[in-house]
This record gives sequence, structure tokens and C-alpha cells, in this order.
Amino acid sequence: MPIKTTEIDVWVFDLDNTLYNPRRSDLMPQMHVRMQEFIMEEFGVDLVEADRRRQFYFEEYGTTLRGLMDHHQMDPEKFLPYCHELDLSEMHHDVPLDQALAALPGRKVIYTNATRLHAANVLGRLGITHHFEDMFDIADADYMPKPHQSSYDTFLQRHGVDPKRAVMFEDTAKNLKPASDLGMRTVWLRNDRPGAQPVDDDESHIHHRADELSDFLNEVLAA
Repeated sequence: MPIKTTEIDVWVFDLDNTLYNPRRSDLMPQMHVRMQEFIMEEFGVDLVEADRRRQFYFEEYGTTLRGLMDHHQMDPEKFLPYCHELDLSEMHHDVPLDQALAALPGRKVIYTNATRLHAANVLGRLGITHHFEDMFDIADADYMPKPHQSSYDTFLQRHGVDPKRAVMFEDTAKNLKPASDLGMRTVWLRNDRPGAQPVDDDESHIHHRADELSDFLNEVLAA
């Protein structure tokens, strides 16, 4: 079923690998290196073990941080600033996305497992900060990341979102399941990143797929 702008009040966007195309500006490899370095230094393990822990915690808990918090009582304010110290120099103003967001009616909100500072840095580089009325980050979720249900409940309550009149855009397919269960329309940004793919034969929680966010939004606007 096509998305009609008249039926949507709030457009909810994930940040990393959703608002920017990883084929042009992929920050994930940098983040993974920073996480590996942190785990190696913190626990005195080698690179192989550090990467194993990073990936295992991400897959089991939604973020590496959540796993470190549950298993090692990690202080998020120690971990997050280090991991988000990234080189954004290859990220530039996304004119097509800027124009599509400007034409899109309704409220626009960022919902990310990252931090507000990281989100602000990325949005600034993309030149699209002014389109978003607010953001909901990992601290706002009390460090319970997507796809934990409590994170979605807190998000909806804090921002006054009626899920039946909202659309959620995500690059990680499993993060769309709770959104769909709540009644939100969902859009998966196709990618081949490990852990971001649909994990079973039931993909009913993925209502739409997109390769380029600006193109998809323009199709919605033209419908």
C-alpha cells in the first residue's frame, strides 16, 4: 500500500546508514575500529577477541554498549564519546535529500541508537539539521536500544507520536519489527551490512524498501 502524505503526521528517521547512503559515506567501519580499540584497551584482549565481543553484544543486545553495560557495568559516558570520535570529512551536503525533506509535510524526528552529539555532527555535514524538530537518542532511551520495546514506548510517549499516523525509516531490519507491531508504517533501507538483513522468512514488518532515501521520499510526494 503506497504511503500517502495525508495519512502521516510524523516521519521517524534512524540516523546512521539511513539518512546517508553507506555506499558514499560509510561511518560504520570507523565506529567498529573505535569500539575494537576501546575493548582492547579496557579489557586487555587482542583484536580478534575485541571484534568478537563487539559483534556478539551488538547482535544480542542491540548495541555493543548495552552488552558492555549488562556484563561489565560499563559507563556509557566513557564508551560513547570515544566511539563517536569520527572523521566526517567525506560527508557533504545532500542536496536531493535536503529538497525532499523540505517538501515533506508533517513533523520529522530522529530516532537513533547513537548520541545527540553524533547525530548533530552528521546532520550538520549533510546540511539537513533544520528539517528535524527534535531527536531521540540512546540516553533518552535510558540506554535501552532499538529493538527493545521499552525504547519505542518511551519514544512515542515523549514525542506524542500516534504510531498509526507515523512512518519509520531504518537500515536495520529487525528494528522495524516493534515499530510495525505498534502500527507504524515501515521502510527498510536496503543494505548488505552484517546484522542489518531480515533474519527470517516472515518479512511482514517491512512494508516498503528503498535504495536511496531521497528517491523514495520523492516517490511518496509524487503519489
